[in-house]
Amino acid sequence: MKRIKGRLTVTVLLSALVFLVLFFALLLGGGAVFLLVRTGVLSTPPKMYYAVFYMAGASLLIGAVLAAVSGRFALKPIRVLIAQMQRLAAGDLQARLEFHEPYARFPAYVELSEGFNKMAQELQNTELLRSDFINNFSHEFKTPIVSIAGFAKLLKRGNLSAAQQAEYLNIIEEESLRLSYMATNVLNLTKVENQSILTDVSEYNLSEQLRASILLLERKWSKKQLQWQLDFGEHGITANEELLKQVWINLLDNAIKFSPQGGTVAVRITEQAGRLSVSVHNAGSTITPEEQEKVFHKFYQADASHSSEGNGIGLAIVKRVVELHQGTVSVHSENGETIFTVALPAEQKKGGKRT
Repeated sequence: MKRIKGRLTVTVLLSALVFLVLFFALLLGGGAVFLLVRTGVLSTPPKMYYAVFYMAGASLLIGAVLAAVSGRFALKPIRVLIAQMQRLAAGDLQARLEFHEPYARFPAYVELSEGFNKMAQELQNTELLRSDFINNFSHEFKTPIVSIAGFAKLLKRGNLSAAQQAEYLNIIEEESLRLSYMATNVLNLTKVENQSILTDVSEYNLSEQLRASILLLERKWSKKQLQWQLDFGEHGITANEELLKQVWINLLDNAIKFSPQGGTVAVRITEQAGRLSVSVHNAGSTITPEEQEKVFHKFYQADASHSSEGNGIGLAIVKRVVELHQGTVSVHSENGETIFTVALPAEQKKGGKRT
């Protein structure tokens, strides 16, 4: 009921505005004629006054009707827009804006409907990704917790050989690290998303940082017996060391995850015109062009089966951190080879407020 009253109020106000414009136009025109007659510029028979008043009254009446009709016609697209916006606000992400004839002929209305529908589609896609992320993330959190609890119970019972105890303890350690990694990624994403100014900028050895990141992931690539091709010399960079470390770990972890057993991961650094480009190459399944457009979206996972580890956060962190450094990140994948490339300025401005 409130919505109907609100729409009627808008219609009445617009109609009243049009009517007032007509009224004042008529008033000014009539007043001008009256002054001309009074000053003797125009000579009019007495009956003409009545004719003028009748014409004025008829004009006001016709103007009021036309104002009401035109106001309702002009406000119809606004009412349609408000209705669809209210559907979106109520959580109906399938709301779409469509104008019929004759409004569909006007480019402004077409542009408005296209913009609204694109926004609604993006909201719907984000909601689907968010729901999928929550389900998968809950599952991935629950799995190691159940595993830790199960092996802890077995250890508590006792009567195990030294080899069994060592095996169970290793599993508990691995699952604990997995939980820690997932929680850290979520916290890191929240942190960089809320950060708008790059802080803690320092000069350090980028090549050494990449080598250290590879060593941190030794347990993962050793299991798959991966080989490394490190094609770079010594390169320095001025940046936030801790944030860029997250970029390399996420990109390298991604390459390890999708590389085949016994495969090769290549890391290259090139420097040109004050910019550094770091590329990470790995063999494996090709990422389709459609997936390439989405891999940096928050919560997106290219592996729809979720058979591999990951929660769709790592590459979102990469993109945000690179943007904070005024850089770019891109992906190219074809013929079973995938290349992620990060391009960064060799020097960042120092200083700035802590965020």
